[in-house]
Amino acid sequence: MQKKTVKDMSVEGKRVLVRVDFNVPLDMETGVITDDSRIQASLPTIRYLVTHRAKVILCSHLGRPKGRVAEGLRMAPMARRLSELLESPVVTANDCVGEEVKSKVEMLKEGDVFLLENLRFHPEEEANDPSFAKELAALADLYVDDAFASSHRAHASIVGVAQYLPAVAGFLLEKELEVLGRLLSEPKRPFGCVVGGAKVSDKMGLLQNMLRWVDVLLIGGGMAATFLKAQGYKVGKSTVEEDKLDLAKELLQEAAGEWTAKILLPVDVVVAPAITRGVSSQLVSIEGLPADSSIVDIGANTIELFSDVLGKCHTVVWNGPVGVYEVPPFDHGTRSLVNVLATLSNATTIIGGGSSAEVVQEMGLVDKMTHVSTGGGASLRFLEGAPLPGVEALLDQEK
Repeated sequence: MQKKTVKDMSVEGKRVLVRVDFNVPLDMETGVITDDSRIQASLPTIRYLVTHRAKVILCSHLGRPKGRVAEGLRMAPMARRLSELLESPVVTANDCVGEEVKSKVEMLKEGDVFLLENLRFHPEEEANDPSFAKELAALADLYVDDAFASSHRAHASIVGVAQYLPAVAGFLLEKELEVLGRLLSEPKRPFGCVVGGAKVSDKMGLLQNMLRWVDVLLIGGGMAATFLKAQGYKVGKSTVEEDKLDLAKELLQEAAGEWTAKILLPVDVVVAPAITRGVSSQLVSIEGLPADSSIVDIGANTIELFSDVLGKCHTVVWNGPVGVYEVPPFDHGTRSLVNVLATLSNATTIIGGGSSAEVVQEMGLVDKMTHVSTGGGASLRFLEGAPLPGVEALLDQEK
């Protein structure tokens, strides 16, 4: 990685502002955290700073309070869980800036951990307001970005603070960049990529960039309908992005021509008249989609085809479900492919965050994957080949 990390800096006795991503799922009725994996992912950086006698000031957002205080989106549950994991108290406050926060920062001892209140209670956070960023920066001597999942956002706590403090990467951010970076520099081949999700427009950048790197690109999910229509197939009531048909045709032509990558589309699909639980569905060939139904999952022959191809790959990256996984049994194709990836013990398997990570976590197969990214949007943008504002703002390694 070409950016400085926390290990490159002297932290003893320093006030260190750490941007973490504690935007974890909560049971809104009980306030209980239902998945603490993002908190767990931040522990190496926090423990390093505590061990090296820094005064640790953590900041994060939670949910979308739209610039107002929302009682159900306070950081208290995260502070309690972090305290349990660290086996030591975590200081909290009722805000992320202001006199109370300044006073508590002044009282911090070396090795203490302080979690600020939800950054997004202030509209200035998402607006990257310089005054707000400067007020956050005034709390510390050093800034550490360990929030990969938010690194594609040009927010005050991500890029603004870095204008006023020496800014370096934490261990989680460093790991994410190194793992994803190797995909685009030195992958073990054959290199396969599975892309799903509802819309081609959401993944067009990913598709275009990955075609330049992979040996095979497997496409499922709702976006497959646009590609199938681009090939001349009738797709019934499936959502098709008409304005992306020409781009889909171009990708298919380029994949079959000058580029080395090959695109594989479903050969059969599961269709249903509505995307609801309990609705009747049927398995059909892509040549025989009913006019009154929509594609809701890949079919049995496609699962077999995709599984066979993935089984021959030495590197696989997956981004997006290949069916409507939120509505069983239309999650069958996605779960089947995840199980295949979990058996590839000699392959590098990278899960691209977001809903893909949620499926793997729900199935209890995180430990079977080489890497499960903490950032859906950030990993997608990175694999598109686009710069991440949060990373760009950090200090460069000295050459």
